Amino acid sequence: MRAVRVGSVRTAEELGRAFPGATVRLSGARADGAVLLDVPARPAVVVATPGAEPVADGGYAAAVLLDAGVGAGLRTETQVLSRWLAAAALVRADGQVLLVGDGPARPTQALVRWDPAWLAGLDLTERTELGLPPTVRAAALTGDRDAVEAFAARVEVPELVRLGPAPVDAGPEVRVVLRVPLRQGAALARSVAAALGVRSARREPGAVHVRLDPPDLG
Repeated sequence: MRAVRVGSVRTAEELGRAFPGATVRLSGARADGAVLLDVPARPAVVVATPGAEPVADGGYAAAVLLDAGVGAGLRTETQVLSRWLAAAALVRADGQVLLVGDGPARPTQALVRWDPAWLAGLDLTERTELGLPPTVRAAALTGDRDAVEAFAARVEVPELVRLGPAPVDAGPEVRVVLRVPLRQGAALARSVAAALGVRSARREPGAVHVRLDPPDLG
């Protein structure tokens, strides 16, 4: 048996063995050298975690985007594409980009076509039809059922739509989504802040995590 995802340190070690004599640089929060801002224009293999890709002087000759299908479901398609594009943009004009793994179809097409606007347009159309941010304002309440129910009951805004409670990952926690049209967005934020104040002042039991316009909603 083998882990589905190999960490950046292990990946750097394996590449070092695969290319004996090559310089291997590791950039990431867990790397010994921490996050590298840039690397010199000398032959080397650079292993970086998402968001920690250093800029190469003159651009990279190639980029290999690993684990395309691992964890993609935890983020929106546009977020997945954004990470891929951030790394691919560091490759020079005559370089190559290789996507490894069974990545989601639409972000993969957008990457191949280098057309993020196409994917953003599809995403916005779907979110408009489903009533999801950014076409509406929403507050996601996650936590113990009784605490979430009590919190949601205090949020009073015109045209408010309540969704849930629904279980979270088959666990004991539940989630309630409170949705309003964009014109009521400021009122929703004020009402949520007031409900937080009441909960804090009364020191009510149970846990409630509140997030406005979560990107993973839907």
